[in-house]
Amino acid sequence: MKIGFSPEDEAFRQEIAQWLADHLRGEFAQLRFRGGPGDEHMFPEERKAWERELAKGGWIGIGWPKECGGRGLSISQQVIFNEEYARAGGPGRMGHIGEGLIGPTLVAMGTKEQQQRFLPGILQGEEFWCQGYSEPSAGSDLAGVKTRAQLDESGENWLINGQKVWTSLAHESQWCFVLARTTPGSVGHQGLSFLLVPMDQPGIEVQPIQQLTGTSEFNEVFFADARTPADHIIGQPGDGWKVAMALLGFERGVSTLGQQMQFKNELDEIIRIAKDNGSAQDPLIRQRLAQAWAGLKVLRYNSLRMLSGSQDGSLRREAMIYKLAWSNWHRDLGKLAMDILGPEAEVLEGGPYELSRLQSLFLFTRSDTIYGGSNEIQRNIIAERALGMPREPKLQL
Repeated sequence: MKIGFSPEDEAFRQEIAQWLADHLRGEFAQLRFRGGPGDEHMFPEERKAWERELAKGGWIGIGWPKECGGRGLSISQQVIFNEEYARAGGPGRMGHIGEGLIGPTLVAMGTKEQQQRFLPGILQGEEFWCQGYSEPSAGSDLAGVKTRAQLDESGENWLINGQKVWTSLAHESQWCFVLARTTPGSVGHQGLSFLLVPMDQPGIEVQPIQQLTGTSEFNEVFFADARTPADHIIGQPGDGWKVAMALLGFERGVSTLGQQMQFKNELDEIIRIAKDNGSAQDPLIRQRLAQAWAGLKVLRYNSLRMLSGSQDGSLRREAMIYKLAWSNWHRDLGKLAMDILGPEAEVLEGGPYELSRLQSLFLFTRSDTIYGGSNEIQRNIIAERALGMPREPKLQL
């Protein structure tokens, strides 16, 4: 897809760039370039206030249909917004999971009542969401979900029992969308349902998980007879896998270009340091910098291909390779950052450790090729679903 920006688009670019320049100052100045990978624990309350500031400016849900409260902007203008946001150093979005994942899923597959209940809170920057997918025995293999849900005797509420893990920002969220097994005895993709569950209730316990970086922005979440109304289900019972896959399709949407602008900010910082400390004189370092630059360009061009198709949550072939591509590129960037910083960056005096942004980047990117589907799982998806190759044989016990 080759996006040609019209004069109206360029005027829009100036509008959003000026708005960001006017608002990323004062109380929000400290948020610039903060809250990204490895830094998501920083300034949570201030970033929530920033979400409300974005809402006042009409910058949440810009691509959603107007009838759902959005602005219905074109793909090219959504691209411009995400690029300018990252270029200006807009902070990591506390509302990303709501606006980028569950919001479009509700627009595409939710009922009118669900849209009226849940979309305004996202658009106003008031309600925040987390994702209840992975489990201790169902991470990359999402179809292995064991968390179960059943209707109570009155039929008015789902009762949910089980455990989710790696749940980012669960401790900051009011709602969680939960993939749960609602058909007893079902296995694999069958018998799953997609439930919308309030987090503030006695049946839910959130426990932080400390990472290599020393931070704890993600958590274990335990459900013990947690409740949600019977109509807080997207689709019908048993449609959970279809809904979950559609949501993952929206994850590979326009926001990927914003992610890449954040990557560019990191690469620019690494290049600056390499020039300042002289490591850019090393021909091998220069080669790796050039490879990183070229790899980021390839990621951008593939994202434009992804955006050239229908934005209905379907996973096209171009989208199926994206996770494998960006995670390996980003992991290599973290290693390049440490090599440019030099061996002294690998030594700290003692705990509690105060990590620089690039040190945190290096540690965090160790996980990029694992969370959201490991490299091995991603290659299976590409082989089986994108290329139509035979499915991997299952071990018979």
